[in-house]
Amino acid sequence: MTVDVAWALRWVRRTAELVAEHRDELVELDRRIGDGDHGENLDRGFRAVVVRLDGLDEPPAQVGDVLRVVATTLMSTVGGAAGPLYGTAYLRAAKVSGLAELDSAAVLALLESALEGVVARGKAQPGEKTMVDAWSAAVAAATEAVTAARSPREVLAEAARAADEGAQATIPMVATKGRASYLGERSAGHLDPGAASSALVLRAAVEATVPEER
Repeated sequence: MTVDVAWALRWVRRTAELVAEHRDELVELDRRIGDGDHGENLDRGFRAVVVRLDGLDEPPAQVGDVLRVVATTLMSTVGGAAGPLYGTAYLRAAKVSGLAELDSAAVLALLESALEGVVARGKAQPGEKTMVDAWSAAVAAATEAVTAARSPREVLAEAARAADEGAQATIPMVATKGRASYLGERSAGHLDPGAASSALVLRAAVEATVPEER
């Protein structure tokens, strides 16, 4: 299955489905160390993205066209930190995805640019208990997969696997960035909600490559 415009559209729809399915879980995770609105905000945002894509006058010609719609919609509909962080990630990814189909190197560039967007917007680094921990792990794994000449789908699969591991690794961490940092040592023992949702987003990217497996 190719990683193309049709894939990008499926990725968005699958992300919306997964976020809706895990909405309450994300709300609870954020309630423990944040504002408690992460799941609700993301659910509303991705629902709005799907509506926006369904209403386009012309179908997107490039993967970047799809990602740009995601970025602008999330920025305008999602409150809290999630809107700007995810919006910037998708916007940066869109800028390097001006292609109708992505090869393995282009998939890596998409992931790297998304990570750069999150870091630039949130000023966080790995180990600070944020979504950066999931994205940085994903990029590292994707880089290894590209070096090993793996297919675009395999690159995404490795990224998603690593993102989940990166998210789980935030549990013992003490937050030093974001709202959770206000809790200090009490933030340890909890999964970071942004890292958890990031893992869902990348899981959706893999599942979107093979629609029949959904």
